[in-house]
Amino acid sequence: MNFNTIIYEEDGPIGTITLNRPDDGNMFTVEMCHEIRDCINAIRRETRTRVIVITGAGERFFCIGGRKDGMEDTILYAGVLPTLEMYESIDRLQKPVIASVNGFAVGGGHVLHVVCDLTIAKESAVFRQVGPMMGSFDAGYGTWYLEDLIGKKKAKEMWYRNPKISAKEALEMGLINKVVPDDRLKEETRKFALEIADRGPFALASIKAAFNARHGGVSGLARVSHDLLLRPYLDTREHHELAESFAEKRRPDTTKFGK
Repeated sequence: MNFNTIIYEEDGPIGTITLNRPDDGNMFTVEMCHEIRDCINAIRRETRTRVIVITGAGERFFCIGGRKDGMEDTILYAGVLPTLEMYESIDRLQKPVIASVNGFAVGGGHVLHVVCDLTIAKESAVFRQVGPMMGSFDAGYGTWYLEDLIGKKKAKEMWYRNPKISAKEALEMGLINKVVPDDRLKEETRKFALEIADRGPFALASIKAAFNARHGGVSGLARVSHDLLLRPYLDTREHHELAESFAEKRRPDTTKFGK
């Protein structure tokens, strides 16, 4: 897959998406949001990769948020949806997604790591929400999911006071999963991802769907019932007898059910 604003690479069971705008803080643009979404959706349809890693190009920035180039000033679909679609694609992907934070994770870039299933960061990484300082905010993933991670009081403080949080502090407050030396981030991220890739993919997909169902509303509950419950049902005697009797235009033999 070839893109203009991101790089996608595969290493065995690991797929890595690198935000590739280092001279501009790896900031989101409309094009980048669409490319990340499209890349994630392509990954959904193949079985080679078991774990996805998202990181930033360069040594200083993971991502410092969004840029309005190409977006509308008014609240139109063109100005609002690209970022949301990107977050949703990550949240709905049936494979674990790891944020490998290699620098500043600020604003929308901070929401990006929050939406990922797990976060590993280098020691010099910095986490911050700056929306109210810049005339912006995230009233969806960036608040609800952040509250899940660190609690309501801390989440509100991040949004109200906008403090800079070190990787060590982020680990202590439950915002991230692991901190590693700066020069070992890629190596430790790979080890982290390979360990997860050894787990059962259907089990991991089921766990992720279960975690997400609470915030997913109807779609979240449907994901659990369809993806988790329907598949085992298709192996039951009930399913086979009903499907066969329907195809054969005969009355089903219900004595086979429940055995």
